[in-house]
Amino acid sequence: MVTVQGGTFAMGGNEENNKPIHNVTLNSFKIAKYETTQAQWEKVMGKNPVSNPGCADCPVESVSWEMVQTYITKLNRLTGKHYRLPTEAEWEYAARGGRKSKNFEFAGSNDIKAVAWTSLDSGLNPHPVGQKKPNELGLYDMSGNVWEWCNDWYDENYYRKSPKNNPTGPATKPPDKKNDDGLIAPLRVVRGGNSGNGSAQSRVASRPNYRLGYHSIGFRLASSS
Repeated sequence: MVTVQGGTFAMGGNEENNKPIHNVTLNSFKIAKYETTQAQWEKVMGKNPVSNPGCADCPVESVSWEMVQTYITKLNRLTGKHYRLPTEAEWEYAARGGRKSKNFEFAGSNDIKAVAWTSLDSGLNPHPVGQKKPNELGLYDMSGNVWEWCNDWYDENYYRKSPKNNPTGPATKPPDKKNDDGLIAPLRVVRGGNSGNGSAQSRVASRPNYRLGYHSIGFRLASSS
């Protein structure tokens, strides 16, 4: 786990669902250096849920938000720790590099190939964690490789009413909506892009409208400092 010193940053971007850019102040917290791997998941849960297992150091994917909560509950019981998913604001602040941010477009660089496995060079498959360049905080794969669950409910209009200090997303589940494919929109936020996407979805501010599901979604752990 990497300690992220609290601070204030400009969250959001210029796409429709991450407007307006707004200042957010966060307390210090900790976040995992890497995405949770298949080996880590299997050690806690007893089986590997991915469709193509065999890469122990690849990030676990094909896990739902609810499955992640079960994993965290078991992990906390085994370790005596208090792990959780990061909030959307914590995720973006960490991806941007926290107090050490150099305002890169992607997590650690303006060169997408330096920091992220995307459709440009991944072969459309996730890769072992930590092979690309880390960001300013020493965090790996926050752009690309696999989508990462956040703890927040998803609301495309949340930024317009978000509190300034330690936002945690809508207090209750927003009404279900359909996305561009006619599918029910995501109930929880995902971030970071994946190995099948291009560069646009891997930007640190990107907040796409994906449905809850199992395909190519992973996570990294966080905890309060």
